[in-house]
Amino acid sequence: MAEQTDKITAIKLLLKYLEAEGVKHIFGIPGGPLMPLYEALHELGNIRAILTKHEQGAAFMADGYARASGKLGVCCSTTGPGATNLMTGVACACADSSPVMALTAQIATGAFGKGAVQESTSHGADVVEMFKPITKMSVMLPAGEKMADVVRLAIRTAMTGRRGPVHISLPADLVKKEVPLELIQPGNYRADSACFDRAAIKEASRHLLKARRPAILAGNGVNLSRSHKELRALAEKLMIPVCTSPQAKAVFPEDHLLSLGVFGFGGSPRAAAYLLSGEVDVLLVVGSSLGEFSTNTWDKKLQPSSALIQIDIDPGEIGKNYPTGVAITGDAKVCLKELLYQVERDIKWLDNFETLSPDFVRSFKEKHPRCLEPEKCLSDAAPLKPQRLVYELGRLLPEDSMLFVDIGNCIAWAVHYLCLSRPGGFFLNMGMSSMGHAVASAIGGKLARQHSPAVALAGDGAFAMTGMEVHTAVECGAPVIWIILNNSSLGMVHHGERMMFGGRFNFSRYNRRIDVACIARGLGAEAFSVDSAEGFRDAFKAALKSGKPCVIDAIVDADECPPMKLRVATLDHFFAGTVISVLFLLCSDDAYPFCCRNFLFKSP
Repeated sequence: MAEQTDKITAIKLLLKYLEAEGVKHIFGIPGGPLMPLYEALHELGNIRAILTKHEQGAAFMADGYARASGKLGVCCSTTGPGATNLMTGVACACADSSPVMALTAQIATGAFGKGAVQESTSHGADVVEMFKPITKMSVMLPAGEKMADVVRLAIRTAMTGRRGPVHISLPADLVKKEVPLELIQPGNYRADSACFDRAAIKEASRHLLKARRPAILAGNGVNLSRSHKELRALAEKLMIPVCTSPQAKAVFPEDHLLSLGVFGFGGSPRAAAYLLSGEVDVLLVVGSSLGEFSTNTWDKKLQPSSALIQIDIDPGEIGKNYPTGVAITGDAKVCLKELLYQVERDIKWLDNFETLSPDFVRSFKEKHPRCLEPEKCLSDAAPLKPQRLVYELGRLLPEDSMLFVDIGNCIAWAVHYLCLSRPGGFFLNMGMSSMGHAVASAIGGKLARQHSPAVALAGDGAFAMTGMEVHTAVECGAPVIWIILNNSSLGMVHHGERMMFGGRFNFSRYNRRIDVACIARGLGAEAFSVDSAEGFRDAFKAALKSGKPCVIDAIVDADECPPMKLRVATLDHFFAGTVISVLFLLCSDDAYPFCCRNFLFKSP
């Protein structure tokens, strides 16, 4: 390790600040103008460089690292196309409030505007401007002496308030300049949010204590603030049934008496029956922007009769989609803790305080099923039913597992059929909904929490996009388990085409099935091909035992349609109602899977 002096290069100073934040890995691909960073990584030796196969995978891994650890995830790329390749992953982090730092190289300042190869300044493809809409901050280092100021601002911006990604463009000559060794510890230049509105907390407590049919809708903000215990304590204190958004699945234990499961895309009929009954008088929304997938496509019946209480760290999200009676701006953990304190104080002054009875909750849950077509979870049909695979996965997952779910049919299968009891282990890229995210982000998650099993559930279409990152896991020794639902298609698009256009065309099926297992072996991973529940069980147990990167190529029934009623309804709205007539024609087609008609035309 290089001996510290009063002077240090600007790029080493940046790394020192990252070390102080607990950063252990940087994900990326080297290139000419980026070599000063890799030279500094080698000389300091405290942060490990993870060589990815594509910059998009690097950004996904940094995102997964941040989601799993709650700390800053870092990715890097060279200038020009390397920087633009990062953008999808950075946009995913932005949409889901994930603190990621993207470091992109830049040509030397003396070559600006001269037509240098891969220039990405304002004289060419200006990456600083490109990153601005998808980050909280995007800047170019203006001088080596400004590195300390710039990196502190970037970290403070990424990690405080509503968290999110930041971007720094690093000119190759400036980062090599020697600068003063000015190192300030994180607690001295940024602080965690502990603010809350006392008056709003008191008003929220009054509404909750007067409620006759209350409900809680918990969003991903509960995950981001690590406020699972506070949420549970408040729900149990007041006997309030809890639903979660798809992305917040399992922030409240799904085997708990008060859990009604997921509400929204792929959600539980039980949750929808309660929240949309018209009888909820007070609804507490925690850490959700109430977007399309979290609200049954902005269902108006979600609005409670008395008061909607909304807690969010971003005031811009409060009241955006539903009128809010009580607005509480602040970190969910702090606000829930204070709300519980206030409730406990207020209860002491009440002569007659009544909550929902456990018998009422049990009776309601008995009348409304948790999932649709539960018999398929036990089906031995061939090819393997996705419902059966997900059911088996739920039984086999170790309690402390991290499950990264990709975009497509996987979302609906996992959200609808899995029952998870441990908070903090379910990760879903819902905001940007980028295919291939889970395939790569699971690697970052595993490196962040090395003692927790990491599992990625993805489709063959997602694997086709980022599956080469399996090689990254092999190279860096990250024993991730990938479960690939292989249906020879872009499954959700395939079913959407059939529903919306009556089978007149199909552009989403593969003529040749991707041999996922063969590709995985070629990348150095252990691989299994399965087409039955027994085969899947054996393969998953073997993968857990192996301690190596493993890919399970699961051949599943392509005709099984996931719960996507709401998504099709939204598309119908976007297409000005032209789809429904086609759907009614399909409804009479006995050859079309019953489950599609069930999800499309029956209320939960």
